[in-house]
Parts: sequence; structure tokens; C-alpha cells
Amino acid sequence: MSFVLKAAVGEPAQRASNPAVVDTVAAVIADVRANGDEAVRKYSEKFDGWSPESFRLSEDRVAEIVKSVPETVLDDLRFAQRQIRDFAQAQRDSIQDLEVETLPGVFLGHRNVPIDAAAAYVPGGRYPLTASAHMTVLTAKVAGVERVAATTPPNAGEPPQISVAAMHLAGADEIFVLGGVQAVAALALGTETIDPVSILTGPGNAYVAEAKRQLFGEVGIDLFAGPTETLIVADDLADPFTIAVDLLSQAEHGPDSPCVLITTSESVGRAVIDHIDALLPGLVTNAIAGPAWRDHGQIHVVDTLDEAYRLADVFASEHVQILTEDPRQALTSMRNYGALFLGEGTCVPYGDKLIGTNHVLPTLGAARYTGGLWVGKFLKTLTYQEVRDLGSSAKLGEVCGRLSRLEKFEGHARSGDLRAAKFGSAPLPWGDLPTRVTSER
Repeated sequence: MSFVLKAAVGEPAQRASNPAVVDTVAAVIADVRANGDEAVRKYSEKFDGWSPESFRLSEDRVAEIVKSVPETVLDDLRFAQRQIRDFAQAQRDSIQDLEVETLPGVFLGHRNVPIDAAAAYVPGGRYPLTASAHMTVLTAKVAGVERVAATTPPNAGEPPQISVAAMHLAGADEIFVLGGVQAVAALALGTETIDPVSILTGPGNAYVAEAKRQLFGEVGIDLFAGPTETLIVADDLADPFTIAVDLLSQAEHGPDSPCVLITTSESVGRAVIDHIDALLPGLVTNAIAGPAWRDHGQIHVVDTLDEAYRLADVFASEHVQILTEDPRQALTSMRNYGALFLGEGTCVPYGDKLIGTNHVLPTLGAARYTGGLWVGKFLKTLTYQEVRDLGSSAKLGEVCGRLSRLEKFEGHARSGDLRAAKFGSAPLPWGDLPTRVTSER
């Protein structure tokens, strides 16, 4: 019989925003909308103690910062970016323009056109998520976005060197040292010195996430983000030590990060608890991972893997790791997840940092209706129509007229009637076709 071996005791993350956060963010956005650079500088000074002459780094300053980063670090950044670029390019190559002839002389098609300008937010603070530069800037550039403006908060009153290097190597056209709601609002709305973009991408704290939520509609966004989530499906052959290590690897993202194990083996579940209890005291990030596991860790014991996959789909977790004898079974057994990690040779940190897939993924159940950030997010699929055969236009016009009148759209109907009469033999009961006059030269 299925049962819960360890339950979460903390309050789950809410899909709705904290009212206090909503009000604070709304006030900052309104101020930036009204006062532009003046407001941006005010909030940067208030929240980050940062007020340089220009928030945008010059090319010379970027080159100076990149030069200060050890070459071994640059090599690692280049390696990670090569994996991400290659996968994004393969995705882009799979997206094809289309044109079909649906009736004689009736051509319908679509083109995949890059968004003109994108913003890439690279978080700082507790963890400078350098990898977010790869995931946002690189993916946008592979999609063909002409202008990518990347921004990251200052670190102790200075530009964060590795993040700036990562943004530069990824191909950012503009690099700003600016964080928080003021950065997101400035890039979405534009100021005297910052041009607006068409889409906001990248993770951030609750205030950045709320700013994206409030600005959505004026600009596009990648997705609404909540705390990092991880879920492992394991059978009785799985290694409990590996499970424990991998759960804690994601627990350290934040004290509110859910960490879930669904297993067909009670003994595996109990061994995982023992290993986590032993590992946590020696983990440098115990102050974060410990509360995450204590308050949001769960272990569910189920009878069969089919039941495990069904339960995992209910969670719709951001990251789902499959540690079973046949991990690829999950590809056909599951549908609700941000990303799958199949087998013991694969771990979620690979996806977080360098393997090539994107780490900007749905949380808070959003995997039920969307995937994560990918090259297609930076493309607009735009349709077009052309009717070359006038006989087909006459036929379409007749049907268009009838269907439009069913909906009481007389103007629509007349547009169809006109073509039915002009290019066919249908009458025009509401008017006379004018005689075409040709001018003589």
C-alpha cells in the first residue's frame, strides 16, 4: 500500500504573489515609468548602494573585466556555452518555415521571425547565477535576436567579473550592471539612456518575478518563476546515497525549495533519510539546504512505477530525475515536468550549468501547460495568406458571406460578397459593381 514516509511540514509556495511584494513592485514600476533614469538611479542607490556614471558598461570596461578573469575560468565558460549553443542551434534548425496550397491557388504559410530585442536578467545576491547568461543570452542570439541587453546586480559595489565575462562570451550586445525591479522596469519600459526590449527573460528573486508578472502584456516574458523544485523517481535498485546527494544539490537553491522522492522501495526511502541526516552537517550550504529538506522534503512510497509516474505528473516538478532500471520509460509515461534527467549518469546540476538544455524551467505546477525557455521562445511564428486563383477567391467569398451573416457581421459578409461577385457569377444584392475605369496616357 502506498504511504508517505516523510511529509512536508512547511507552507507550500503560493502561486499568488505576496501583497506586500505586489505593492512595492508596482510603486517602483510606476516611478520608473514616470521618471525614467532618475527613478532607476534612486532605487539602485537605495537597494544596492550603486550609482555609477553609467549603468551600461563600455566595451573597454567589458574587455578589462574579461581580461581579469583567469583563463581556466574562461575556458570552462566557453565549454559550457558551446554545449548550450550547439543544442540551441539544433533546436533552431528543427523549426521550419511553411507554405502549403490548401485549395487551387490558395497559399497559406508561416515564417519564424526573431523578436527584435530581448533582455537577459542574470541574478546576483546569494548566488551569482552565471549560467543564466548562457541560457538567456546565448539562446536569444542563436534564435537570431538582433539586440540582447543583459543585466546583473553589482557585487559589493563592483561589476561581478565572472557574470560579466559570461554575458560577453555569450554574445550580449549591451551589458548593464543593474539589478532588481529597477533593472527589469527600465528594460521593459525604456528610459532616457536605456532602450526598451520586447521580451524579459531570466530568473530572479520574488521582486524580479513579480515585476515580470506586472509588465507582462507590455512586453513578453519567458515564464513566471517560483522556488527551485526537484523530484526523483527511484526503484528498489537505485542507490540511496546518490539520491540523497542529488536531492541536497537542489535543496541548496533556497530554504523554500521542494525536494521530493517517489520510490517503490521503503528501504531505499529510509536509507535516503539516513544519508541526508549524515550529509547535511558537513554541507557548506546547510543553512539553506537544511530548512528546505526539513520543511519541504517529501518521500512517498508507492507500489509500482506506473503509480510513481502518475504521482510525479501530479507534482509537475521543475526537475524530474529518473533513477530506475529503465529510465527511458519515463519519456512515454510522464507528461508534466520542466526537464527530465534520465539515469544515474545524469544529474540536475548538469542541466543547471552546462549540459546544453536550458535551465529556465516552469515551477509551481506550470509544467502542466508549458515547457521551459528555448530558442523558439525568441521567435514569432507569423502567418500569411495569398489567393492567386480568382475562382477560389470567389468560392471563399460565397462561404465567407454566409458564415459572417450567421454571426451578424455584415461588413465581413460584404467583403466576401464583393469577391464572389467580382471574380465569380454571384450577385451583389446590396450594391452594383462599379465599372472599372482605365486611364489613357
